[in-house]
Amino acid sequence: MTKIKVVIPANNEEQSIGLVVRDIPKDIVSEVVVVNNASTDNTVAVAREAGATVLDEPIPGYGRACLKGISYLSEPGKQPDILVFLDGDYSDYPEELSDVVAPILNDGVDMVIGSRALGKREGGSMTFPQVFGNWLATNLIRLFYRVRFTDLGPFRAIRFDKLLEINMVDKTYGWTVEMQVKAARHKLKTAEVPVNYKRRIGVSKVSGTIKGTFLAGYKIIWTIFKYL
Repeated sequence: MTKIKVVIPANNEEQSIGLVVRDIPKDIVSEVVVVNNASTDNTVAVAREAGATVLDEPIPGYGRACLKGISYLSEPGKQPDILVFLDGDYSDYPEELSDVVAPILNDGVDMVIGSRALGKREGGSMTFPQVFGNWLATNLIRLFYRVRFTDLGPFRAIRFDKLLEINMVDKTYGWTVEMQVKAARHKLKTAEVPVNYKRRIGVSKVSGTIKGTFLAGYKIIWTIFKYL
């Protein structure tokens, strides 16, 4: 049986993390890893109560949290066949995980992006800068790397051996685009599936502030050109 595990970065998500963990289909997922990323609330206790393995990454950074999860799952006996990433704010629909991994299981795909652009988005779930930034970034990737994506969505799945092969390093806002650019450079077989998206619980640490929006946009564009 294919071993599927999930990594969820979480910074002050006590209101939502339990819902996310509980909605993940446990019939196909063998372990859910929540990486507590400098939370000051009860994220850790809520995640553990919901049944997740909880790791601690005290230095803030989305990429840092993801790398912490990868490091843990690289240990002998813990490596999955497929690793899924999703956010801890309950904006994704964790029950759609089966759809996200299906192209890997059935079609020999290496990486799948859950595309919010192809799915249904609740009004207000994405800001205009997010929508525009995704459009710009995916078009730049198509122009320079000849691979078509419609989103940089956080809900994604990748074969674990391929994830290790592309050697992810970004520690902050460039994590998602780095993975997609490196997948293109390494000639991985990629696909997108529609995923639905709703308003998050709580305030976004990125799109919820002008500073966060600017820094994320800058890092995404910088990353695209960095790997040319």
